[in-house]
Amino acid sequence: MSRKPSPMDPFLARALSALEEMEGKPVQAGGKTLPLEALVPSPQPRKRFEGLEALAHSIREKGVLQPLLVRPLGDGRYAIVAGERRYRAARMAGLSEVPVRVVELSEKEARLFALVENLQREDLNPYEETVGVLALLSEDLGKPVEEVVGLLRRMRKEKRGEAGHNVMASPEAQRVEEVFQALGRMTWESFVQNRLPLLNLPEDLKAALEEGAIPYTAALELKKVKDEALRKALLEEVKAGLSLRDLKARVRAALKKEKAPAAWYGDVIDALKKTDISTLPTEKRARVEALLAELKELLG
Repeated sequence: MSRKPSPMDPFLARALSALEEMEGKPVQAGGKTLPLEALVPSPQPRKRFEGLEALAHSIREKGVLQPLLVRPLGDGRYAIVAGERRYRAARMAGLSEVPVRVVELSEKEARLFALVENLQREDLNPYEETVGVLALLSEDLGKPVEEVVGLLRRMRKEKRGEAGHNVMASPEAQRVEEVFQALGRMTWESFVQNRLPLLNLPEDLKAALEEGAIPYTAALELKKVKDEALRKALLEEVKAGLSLRDLKARVRAALKKEKAPAAWYGDVIDALKKTDISTLPTEKRARVEALLAELKELLG
């Protein structure tokens, strides 16, 4: 993963540099520590805290190896900017205090820093990354996520040459480009094409993706299947190891079947189900019974 920040983006550059500096850096002897009771978890972009038991076990044996990043709140308490997973595991391990690194950040800078730190996680899955990037852009631009998504889509349409989308020269669009350059993960064009569709996934696919049970490419393929039962069956096969190539073949076959015109005899079957043959006029009833007898013989 590239972490070279863009020189056009001072805060993101500082945040990424600070994270790079902290990464793997051991706790220094005599460094600052704070009691757990003085630490306040902040609103957290991260929703999953996996492996806490294992981390707590490691902390019991070796202690907290990397300091938490905190900012002073001015009342003897400190807000956690980065390291809430370590904080939770330290509580589980029965520690009373943890090593910290104190930084002076505004509330907005702290939120941005937490969002950037969340995006550097090794266990980040594509759906979490998508939501994280949008949250970062939302915070940075001061716009709701829905407006950020709309901006990105208008930018793409203008790039494609569609008329009526003069947005690329705007400060917001330029800022979007700077943020993606600073993160160094992908271009904004690739993000719009490959990641925004993940926002509209059915709940079962979204859950599988959040759990890391399937790759996002498989989720996008499965999204095309409208038959819920079939999609669920294919989802289980993907979890069991069905390759993307085989999945695409299955999805193509399903879509072809969905688009196939209804067989003409379906109307005849429906009409028979609704008709009481005994009430038909004698000649008509005899003719229908004869045809049904012939059909029965042919199928038998």
